[in-house]
Amino acid sequence: MAERRNTYRHKLWYSAGLKMLLAVIVGMSFFLLILYLRQEKMIFFPQPVSGQTLNRIRSNAKNTEEISIRTGDGTIVRGWLVKKTDSAKLPLVIYFGGNAEEVSWLIDEAERFGGWALALINYRGYGSSEGVPGERQLLADALSIYDFFSARSDIDREKIAVMGRSLGSGVAVYLTHKRPVKGLLLITPYDSMIRVAQEKFPFLPVSLLLRHRFDSLSLAPLITQPMLALVAAEDTIIPPHHAKRLAESWAGPVTFVVIKGADHNSLDSHDQYWQSIKDFLSQLLPDASNGVGAFSSGIKACLPVTVAGKVLPNSF
Repeated sequence: MAERRNTYRHKLWYSAGLKMLLAVIVGMSFFLLILYLRQEKMIFFPQPVSGQTLNRIRSNAKNTEEISIRTGDGTIVRGWLVKKTDSAKLPLVIYFGGNAEEVSWLIDEAERFGGWALALINYRGYGSSEGVPGERQLLADALSIYDFFSARSDIDREKIAVMGRSLGSGVAVYLTHKRPVKGLLLITPYDSMIRVAQEKFPFLPVSLLLRHRFDSLSLAPLITQPMLALVAAEDTIIPPHHAKRLAESWAGPVTFVVIKGADHNSLDSHDQYWQSIKDFLSQLLPDASNGVGAFSSGIKACLPVTVAGKVLPNSF
């Protein structure tokens, strides 16, 4: 009788254990399904542009043109072109913002880009642009934006640079791979979205779940244009080693600047940030005396790291 009772108890425990395991599996599967289906809500944070901001730009922003671009699938993205002068052919910087950035704020900073015109087009779903953001859509839109501006008579298509901040660094890298670009400026860049997410969520099968991969690392060895990487030393959102890995794989010349005391969202409050941009853009334009750009003989080699204006060895 005792043996029968023990056997019965073992069966009960075994059955309860199976049910508990099944509940955990079902619960985890449901959790992963929700993450998969709602990942856009965790990656993209569209920001509107207020009517007050639009009115202020229309009233006060000098040399600023409102731009509407119909992309390949018919979605219209909107933004601005800021030109310092009315020269016949201007060099152009095309800017791609972060995942929670409405880009009109840069209109007030356009003077910092020297003689370069500045194209500020909000992602679909951001500002007054139509549509819903996603990796495939943003990358395709970047090509439409480039093609639109390169076809304009007031833009020098041989002198187009691209600039991407955070999420936008992946868009900028992709565009540089697909179109003729003079150089690119990457602000708090990453190697790939998968690597960043794996580091933050090591307990999740990120590589299986993530649809929006923004894999800049795979393109880096294929790109020979000069690149400026501006990195925040105290960045906890995209830690600096992600940018370093990208820079180490880059096929072209790299200027790698780490700004001490800056975090992911405060980088542009440091003078070194704007000075680095100014210096890099001036080097992209050909030297009048010999017709050769400053990067023509540049070598990536040691990846100089600049902190507070001092060149340090290749380390963090």
